Amino acid sequence: MNVALGVPLRLLFRALVLLVLPLAAPVAGGQAAQARAASPSARALAPVGVQGVPAVGMTVSDMDRSIAFYRDVLTFRVVADFEVAGDAFEHLTGVFGARARIVRMRLADETIELTQYLTPRGRAIPEDARSNDRDFQHVAIIVRNMDSAYARLRVARVEHASTGPQRLPDWNPNAGGIKAFYFKDPDRHVLEVLEFPSGKGDARWHRAAGDTLFLGIDHTAIVSHDTDVSLAFYRDVLGMRVAGMSENYGSEQEHLNNVFGARLRITALRAPAGPGIELLEYVAPSDGRAYPTDAKANDLIHWETSLSVTDATLAAARLRLAKAPAVSAGVVAVSEPQFGFGRALIVRDPDGHVIRLIEPR
Repeated sequence: MNVALGVPLRLLFRALVLLVLPLAAPVAGGQAAQARAASPSARALAPVGVQGVPAVGMTVSDMDRSIAFYRDVLTFRVVADFEVAGDAFEHLTGVFGARARIVRMRLADETIELTQYLTPRGRAIPEDARSNDRDFQHVAIIVRNMDSAYARLRVARVEHASTGPQRLPDWNPNAGGIKAFYFKDPDRHVLEVLEFPSGKGDARWHRAAGDTLFLGIDHTAIVSHDTDVSLAFYRDVLGMRVAGMSENYGSEQEHLNNVFGARLRITALRAPAGPGIELLEYVAPSDGRAYPTDAKANDLIHWETSLSVTDATLAAARLRLAKAPAVSAGVVAVSEPQFGFGRALIVRDPDGHVIRLIEPR
């Protein structure tokens, strides 16, 4: 049964924006700011300070099939392949009795992490999943040429999520000229290919040399029920910066998302390193279903965005104050060197999307 995370949780996140820090006594001028900054309450409520987005992960049902797809169709390369089980992994993921194969794959400088749960196996993605449902997430892969990319995807017989590639209209100053197409991987995870016109997107997408078709990952996109609530979490709690905003609508956007009448408020967020996080708020239609409250990491709807932090314990304390729902049983120490981090915790954002905060070794 799908049950919304609910108004109370969203209100708790909205309340963070309105929170007033207590002062011991009135202090004049710059001394007041210094007193606030030095107070335990101010330090406790400081942003986590995310350092980067080292990986975006998803759960898959058949690892060999997924490797073949991402390698042979999208030109990712395998950089790690290992199996994990035990108490630490169970406490981190919240899945009892978990044994999983994890494969990390890279395209240029960006990494995806594929996880197949050998036991227990989770549920498939619902057949009627829609782009405006709040469990929606994808990664946007930048391509040199949309026509060539689409032809390659057609040869691979990918399942369409868009009706076809779309060129966003020039009347939209922030998105005009961008070409985009949604499609699905073998487990029906939605992926996007994007071609930026001159003057849009990161400069490195226009500097790529040679005839490489798939250039790297620009961002991961998630559906947000309320942008302001999401910003209170990603900007004010985690410390990510807003890099851009846009409102997209019209026939091209409807056919891209395959949602009739789609009108989106889009907000791009960035950390100092790695791909961005893009918030997609459907102003219309607003009937997208909530993230299932009984979802687990072994279910195929599970995506997991990794954020690097300098101190996982401090991050956990800040997230507890923000009332972020916990997936992990606290901060978990990980002994397997293949993970590339020493301690981590997993929480959910206001809409239920999964965030893994990792502290490098």
